[in-house]
Amino acid sequence: MCGLLALVTDPSHQVSPTIVDAVSGATALMRHRGPDEPGTWNDTAGTSGSAAASQVVLGFNRLSIIDIAHSHQPLRWGPGDTPDRYVLVFNGEIYNYLELREKLAADHGAVFHTDGDGETILAAYHYWGAEALTRLRGMFAFALWDSVEQELFCARDPFGIKPLFMATGPGGTVVGSEKKCILEVADLLAIDLAIDDRAVQHYTVLQYVPEPETLHRGIRRLESGSYARLRPGGQPQVTRYFTPRFDSVSFGAGSAPGSVPGSAPGSRPDSEQRRYDEITAVLEDSVAKHMRADVTVGAFLSGGIDSTAIAALAMRHNPRLITFTTGFEREGFSEVDVAVASAEAIGARHVTKVVSQAEFVAALPQIVWYLDEPVADPALVPLFFIAREARKHVKVVLSGEGADELFGGYTIYREPLSLKPFDYLPRGLRKSVGKMAGPLPEGMRGKGLLHRGSLTLEERYYGNARSFSDDQLRAVLPRFREDWVHTDVTAPLYAQSQGWDPVARMQHIDLFTWLRGDILVKADKMTMANSLELRVPFLDPEVFAVASRLPYDQKITRATTKYALRRALEPIVPAHVLNRPKLGFPVPIRHWLRAGELLDWSYSMIDTSAAGHLIDLTAARSMLDEHRSGATDHSRRLWTMLIFMLWHAIFVEGSVIPEISEPTYPVQL
Repeated sequence: MCGLLALVTDPSHQVSPTIVDAVSGATALMRHRGPDEPGTWNDTAGTSGSAAASQVVLGFNRLSIIDIAHSHQPLRWGPGDTPDRYVLVFNGEIYNYLELREKLAADHGAVFHTDGDGETILAAYHYWGAEALTRLRGMFAFALWDSVEQELFCARDPFGIKPLFMATGPGGTVVGSEKKCILEVADLLAIDLAIDDRAVQHYTVLQYVPEPETLHRGIRRLESGSYARLRPGGQPQVTRYFTPRFDSVSFGAGSAPGSVPGSAPGSRPDSEQRRYDEITAVLEDSVAKHMRADVTVGAFLSGGIDSTAIAALAMRHNPRLITFTTGFEREGFSEVDVAVASAEAIGARHVTKVVSQAEFVAALPQIVWYLDEPVADPALVPLFFIAREARKHVKVVLSGEGADELFGGYTIYREPLSLKPFDYLPRGLRKSVGKMAGPLPEGMRGKGLLHRGSLTLEERYYGNARSFSDDQLRAVLPRFREDWVHTDVTAPLYAQSQGWDPVARMQHIDLFTWLRGDILVKADKMTMANSLELRVPFLDPEVFAVASRLPYDQKITRATTKYALRRALEPIVPAHVLNRPKLGFPVPIRHWLRAGELLDWSYSMIDTSAAGHLIDLTAARSMLDEHRSGATDHSRRLWTMLIFMLWHAIFVEGSVIPEISEPTYPVQL
């Protein structure tokens, strides 16, 4: 787990001491990602030792997790005839590295000089090429320089757990774990840093900036499940190597617990219990491999079934496991009691952190600085605090992200059941039903059902629930455009899932939107801000392979979600947790935006913002006034705009300069 930066100059330029120093300085901005060991490398010998000009610089900050004493980066490796051919900077973990090392040694005679997982990537790439990516079980973003081919090979894990930003200008290309580092070297490469108006609108609609966009025109993200090849003077050539598919396989006649058939025609019948056992076994294996570390591993615990299952399985490998949760001082906005009960049930030692409103507000500038891109999810604030608390005790934590997307855990996935009658209406009549809903008063029972029932799945579903109507968007976005809508993002994805059941299509959308745009961003950024590695055993290729074969009715029923997962976890999770409704993570911003420190901060942010050309500040203030009075609940919309204003103040205006501390952490914990 670390932070990387790789810069490849245009052939008309060569790496100078100025560029090396710039990369080194930019890398220091993400010291939090790897405070244990910094490193910088550049090819002073040029092309394979020739007199050609050097054109690559690699920078790195290491968080030592495996093979602490060795496995230094940038890491050199090569076959016998060219032992230093490849140079690697690598962010993440490869959990099956032991098995891969053994195979590479047996099949190809690969020789390793460390006990870490980084050399595994280099050897796998040498012998298997890009196909090696499909054999890696882990989370990763890496940049690999091939000194023979004079090519930079970059890749991200299948689900996008680890980030990788990319920018190209006349002076060359740079890739990095954090956008702020790219901003630091942008002038050297003449990268376009104009604000992307389309990305601003997408952010306002979605509450995050969807991949591959960022808010700066000249900086993009390498998408999840993709790799890029880059030669000096060329544009990155991007290829997708992982395309998730949900191809259901029937459980057999009479085994369905629900009322909606969703299995593929002609699919293979199978025994019910054997399929549940398959889920149990693959999760056990994933957690076992995710426990591989030379440092102490803990677990986040919300009290829900996902995190409890991960913690319970982890206990088998570490009976002294420490679990962590957080909550708020306000009654009704805390999972602490539930999490404590779950920890007691599985026998784990538990640590809690309660966050006050004052702490919440004070931390916002540094949190947004760590984020790089605005994410309007208030749950990331308590995550920041519990990560800080956890880092006092452990260096790695496990968490339950991804279970909902893979196994059908969101309540919204049950919507096709309630809207099923609308499917039988002719298209014209269905639209008319939607028009009937228009005149009904806001909040009236049934209004939302009629509106959503009048829409196709492609029209109505794009991940997290919509907060801005089109009229509200027009009011707050001076540069609003009718053609920049959520379907920009979702239409190509829906085209890939034609013929799938509706839940599978919703899951597929979420893998490319909500999961990698919000959940995994906040998980990575808030833990890395505290030099803490977060691992997500559900987001494992083998777990996905099993989950992707579940039919519709093994995911959602009229009574519950994640049906098959709940059945599979019966031997692992205490019964009182197993059937508990989804908790979510309530954050009291609705209340705090009506009184107290957060309200005062919000008025100040609006009154001092220089982002009025992008967000209508008058409209924002009116919404805050309405919310304060209790006339309506604008909390989600306000939070989306306020976080953007704070991002703009930090990264564009420079009017807010967060105080970023540099705590000293032990290398081994």
